[in-house]
Amino acid sequence: MTTVRITRTALTRGTLAALSGLLAGFAALTVAELVSAAVRPEASPVTAVGGAAIDRTPAAVKDFAIRNFGENDKLVLQLGIVVTLALFAVVVGVLALRHRRTGSAAVLAFGVVGAASAISRPDSTGVVDGLPSLVGAVAGAVLLYVLIGRLTRPRQVPGEEDAREESGWDRRGFLVAATAAAAASTVAGAVGRTLNGRSAQDAVASREAARLPAPASPAKPIPAGAQLRVPGLPPFTTPNSKFYRVDTALVVPKVDANSWRLRIHGKGVRRDLEFTYQDLLDRPLIEREITLCCVSNEVGGPYIGHARWIGVRLADLLKEAGVKPPSRGGKADQIIARSVDGMTLGTPVEDVMDGRDAMLAVGMNGEPLPFVHGFPVRMLVPGLYGYVSACKWIEDIELTTFDDYDAYWVKRKWARKAPIKTQSRIDTPKPFGRPEAGTVMVAGVAWAQHRGIEKVEIRVDDGPWRPAQLAEQDTVDTWRQWSYPWKATPGGHTLTVRATDGTGEVQTEKRTKTVPDGASGWHSVVVTVD
Repeated sequence: MTTVRITRTALTRGTLAALSGLLAGFAALTVAELVSAAVRPEASPVTAVGGAAIDRTPAAVKDFAIRNFGENDKLVLQLGIVVTLALFAVVVGVLALRHRRTGSAAVLAFGVVGAASAISRPDSTGVVDGLPSLVGAVAGAVLLYVLIGRLTRPRQVPGEEDAREESGWDRRGFLVAATAAAAASTVAGAVGRTLNGRSAQDAVASREAARLPAPASPAKPIPAGAQLRVPGLPPFTTPNSKFYRVDTALVVPKVDANSWRLRIHGKGVRRDLEFTYQDLLDRPLIEREITLCCVSNEVGGPYIGHARWIGVRLADLLKEAGVKPPSRGGKADQIIARSVDGMTLGTPVEDVMDGRDAMLAVGMNGEPLPFVHGFPVRMLVPGLYGYVSACKWIEDIELTTFDDYDAYWVKRKWARKAPIKTQSRIDTPKPFGRPEAGTVMVAGVAWAQHRGIEKVEIRVDDGPWRPAQLAEQDTVDTWRQWSYPWKATPGGHTLTVRATDGTGEVQTEKRTKTVPDGASGWHSVVVTVD
């Protein structure tokens, strides 16, 4: 009977030691959240460690995450970090039951890792970014030391030696301390989140107050025939709420337009320029229909969308700064666009200044940019994949050369230059669909931004290529819808699509992955006709 009691006591203490580790980890995170309100939200350990993890993740793993988790990849990463921290906390708590000081030291060590991650981030403001992780770790280490002390210190019961030996630890003292710690940590976390939320209120207010002026060069009306009336086709214009989002920001930057500034400087710049948000709004604005596509878009993938953008022509700003393209003797052949979160994108100067509608966009589909899409200002260049052209939350433009500087994604083995490849997609019928025999409308979209789409063809099984009916093309910078009335016969069939762009180049059959410069290949769907 005595052996059973000792075993149960040991099991109980081990469980409570694990709980102590979890409470210490929880306290560390919530205290860090509170401290980050006095520093900046991006300095909180989960955000800092998550950002550092993204920076150090191989491109193939990033591509896997986007392919399998889509726009939930950041949520999955954050959950993964929290689960990892919880497991670490449990192990540290159990370790501390035997080695109390070592357990507390492990919590401190993890705080150092968080601080180092925060300081090493591209958008770091300096050593102060490490404070939330360090202060939180100290709070967690102290709490763990106190809680484990309650599990290893015998409760003194005068005149009852046997009872003292049987209990072996201060059960009541542990429960009081654990409950108080949980309550205090919850309050600290709530206060921290509230304060961090308030720090974004000025940004929200600045967006609500923003009024987009009428463009000096408005977009032409979208042709009535650009949108086909085929069930299953996406709308020609993608609503802002449905527009894809692929970036590395764990916390969407909330930038106050009133304090935002953009600087243009670097090689070949005769004089540095700086603009406020209002400066841009006061300039002649252009409005254009432009389709954007992410380089992580697999063949037939969803990371493409179309919107009506309004902004300032980027080439005009560069000319005012004295910049010339390389073809006219310019010293710089690359633009490095920097975001407020430290992201860098490299864009060929020649492409920005060759006459296309490259812009610093301030509006999207008739409203100021949503925060997730770059408010107050983002850059976009038609015909180039987003990772080399579509810098969100932009605050700095530096003129340099490809020889002198590699941008964020180029350092991770993506191509320096990335024109969008000619691609097409079947949107209906869906893969593994079961349409009825008879006339089945096959339809989808094709795109080759800045070249346009000249032809789309459909093949059923191994039959001949048949021309699809093209919707009216808006501009060469937009996608184009297509349809094909298929006389479907019962049984299994494979439908394949390919496009030809405005230069006469036929979409290649060769399958390539998204790395290093975008996926290629024909999109196919398999259906069973009933």
